[in-house]
Amino acid sequence: MLGSLGVTGIIVIFHLYPRIPNISIIYLLVVLTFAVTCGRYAAIVTSLIASLAFDFFVVPPFFTFVMYDPSEWVALFIFLVVALVTAQLASSLRVQVQSTVLQEHETHALYDLIRETTRPEALQKPSQVIVQAIVKVFAARGVRDCLLLQPDEQGRLQVQASARQALLDVQIAESELMLAHKVLLQEQRLCWLETGESTKKSGTHRLYDPFIGRHSERICPSICWLPLRLGEQIIGVIRLQIQSSARSKPLEDLLRADPQTGNPFFWTFLDQAASLIERARLQSENLSIEILQRTDALRSTLLSSVSHDLRTPLTVIKAAATSLLQEEIEWGEQERRSFILSIEKEADRLNHLVGNLLDMSRIEHGAIQPDKDWYNINALIADVVTRLQPLLKEREVHLFLPEEISLVELDYLHIDQVVSNLLENAVRYTPPDSPIDVRVEDQKQMIQITVADRGPGIALEDLEHIFDKFYRVLTPRPEQQNEEQSTGSGLGLAVCKGLVEAHHGRIWAEPRPGGGVIFFVTLPTGTFDPDTL
Repeated sequence: MLGSLGVTGIIVIFHLYPRIPNISIIYLLVVLTFAVTCGRYAAIVTSLIASLAFDFFVVPPFFTFVMYDPSEWVALFIFLVVALVTAQLASSLRVQVQSTVLQEHETHALYDLIRETTRPEALQKPSQVIVQAIVKVFAARGVRDCLLLQPDEQGRLQVQASARQALLDVQIAESELMLAHKVLLQEQRLCWLETGESTKKSGTHRLYDPFIGRHSERICPSICWLPLRLGEQIIGVIRLQIQSSARSKPLEDLLRADPQTGNPFFWTFLDQAASLIERARLQSENLSIEILQRTDALRSTLLSSVSHDLRTPLTVIKAAATSLLQEEIEWGEQERRSFILSIEKEADRLNHLVGNLLDMSRIEHGAIQPDKDWYNINALIADVVTRLQPLLKEREVHLFLPEEISLVELDYLHIDQVVSNLLENAVRYTPPDSPIDVRVEDQKQMIQITVADRGPGIALEDLEHIFDKFYRVLTPRPEQQNEEQSTGSGLGLAVCKGLVEAHHGRIWAEPRPGGGVIFFVTLPTGTFDPDTL
């Protein structure tokens, strides 16, 4: 109205009519503005007021609604028609824009919900992500609190997640839990409204609240229980706290009885939420099944590996001890010594196996704490080779040790065990006449140790797994190339990896050019301070 009168004032003051015969077109700008900003009806009223104001103040005779010239009637009529059509088109455009913006908002809301629930950390708490999304997305419609309840194994409803924006604390009384069970069993919505009516309409109960008057203008919450559906199945109950007053009805606008005739987005959102909860549950079940399967496989591997590795030395020890106890046979000194050496050798083998098992257990539980000090890595390797001479026998071991080498901060026993395991593997899986090369290189802040052999090598697909627990590689026997063996418990290299990583180092293996395999161990040297010695 003020816009039409303002335009009329400008036309009168500057005497624009009849100098500009079609000056009435300027009113269309006002009508168009009202149509876009205020809607269809405001634009229609504005066009009528503009027509009357133009006739009353601009067209002679002034201050009357009488016009003697028929052309003026035609011009005014055309203006009114054009104004009404323009108002209708602009209003329709406004509605379409609002609808597009709303659809974009809803699409983004669904996308955000799906994105949030697909994160790995959301797998543990999908319900919490969903209730927070409901409060965030529908806060503009009065939603201030959301609870998600799901039945446990006994069928009792338990609160799985909650999200809150309300000032009032949420307390679920026993009577409300009974209503929630009713919603779960009867698959119908149940709401507490402040309208003061007690009716049942389209599956929604309206219960009278005696503490809130029919005409109360206080801002107070409405409570609504909704079944969370997944197809034909009810998987839970949603409890909404919606803030409203007697003059506003966001609850009725949000919870239409028939989603097809009302706002279906809320129900689409709930359906998507139910699907995501079910998907998270299935993923959790699949993960549990996978963990159980891996545990069973690991247990079976452990039992088969350890039982075999225990049975063999125990059998040898039992046989040697039984032979020594046979009084009817007089064993010579050489035979008795052979039996005793067999018992000692197999006892060492058992001790090595048990030690690997204990080390692996400590590594997995994070109990490995290296007792570090500064050592010369060349001296450590020389000590290991000397100690393993009974195993190496006449095997050629080539040592490539630099004359000058940086001291390394390490746990002597741990790295001694790593080098020993690598040398023992090289002896076990290579021909007796093949050499073993041990090399040390100083690489600035790292020391690299390599143990290389000329055995049958390791397949590329096995190189990725040889440091896994209980993983054993089938290799040809050095003596008989047409047979295969898989000796050892499959723990030695896994223990090596754990000990090296406890030193913040790295261990890996690569095929050796010309045949065989090379094991690499890198250890950080650290910064040596002579005052610490």
